[in-house]
Amino acid sequence: MSEQALKQQIQKLKKHNARLARLARDARNKLNAALDGTGLCLWQLDIPSGKLIIFNRRWGAMLGYQPKALNAQFEVWRDHLHPDDRQSVLDAFYDHLHGKTPFYEALHRMQHKNGTITWVLDRGRVSEWDDQGRPLKVTGTHIDMTKEKQYEAQLAQLANHDPLTGLANRHALLKHFAILKQQGPLCVAFIDLDDFKKVNDAFGHRSGDELLIQLSQRLRDTCPAGSVVGRIGGDEFVLLLPFALTSPLIHSTAQACLHAALTPFELDNGQAQVGASVGIDFVQPEDDFVNALKRADLSMYQIKHAGKNGAAIGQTLLSPTRSGCAS
Repeated sequence: MSEQALKQQIQKLKKHNARLARLARDARNKLNAALDGTGLCLWQLDIPSGKLIIFNRRWGAMLGYQPKALNAQFEVWRDHLHPDDRQSVLDAFYDHLHGKTPFYEALHRMQHKNGTITWVLDRGRVSEWDDQGRPLKVTGTHIDMTKEKQYEAQLAQLANHDPLTGLANRHALLKHFAILKQQGPLCVAFIDLDDFKKVNDAFGHRSGDELLIQLSQRLRDTCPAGSVVGRIGGDEFVLLLPFALTSPLIHSTAQACLHAALTPFELDNGQAQVGASVGIDFVQPEDDFVNALKRADLSMYQIKHAGKNGAAIGQTLLSPTRSGCAS
């Protein structure tokens, strides 16, 4: 082959190589766009060196780092695992490397550079072995699941909590009741506010809502540890108190709840006052939540009929004055 022909051949190969490079670059850009559009991060780990190849560079960005600011090494990934999840994630990873599982998969948290938490769904599989059958490379994907976990938490919050006050709703009270009943003595308190309608009429429903929110916080602060505070609608509240009816804590909690309701409320458009009628009864072995609540409700109505602003503990009536409760 002449020198001229050789030069032409080399020039032709260079053009072909440049074309292949453009095609490869275009393919990488399209892959990155596709992966970024789905939130997927594609990675490959070289096991002997510990080097991580992150094909679309979202791994560092997911943790709050600029491209190339975070060394792509296995140890760096490991150190960013949330401490509560680290061992289970590493166990799942090494179980796959040792052939105990057909693939690696873990839903876990990673620590963001700014201290926040990122939820990640991580999947991978050994993609290359050496001549002795030992794994050399693992290829996989991970995806940011933080928004999904936040949405899941919001759904759980809505399913179990009153949207206005954040207290346990009826659904949550049913679950807590079943658990507490199995653990020991249990009382149910039914609280119905007195004169709450006057607050709505005088100050408006928005102020009425603010009063309920303030009272809810007072009840949380008032009830002893282990109690469950709930709202079942309107101005009706329910307490699950894991104590015997004769316990001094039942008497003191009833007085404290009355004090919480009778103490004036500072609202945006003035000061409001309400009262409370409280009925407390002991949960019998055969009781379900509905029956136990019904008896507490009947106890509460004893106070309503006796003039309001008091508590009935079983058959015992407490009728503190407004000034006495506010002391």
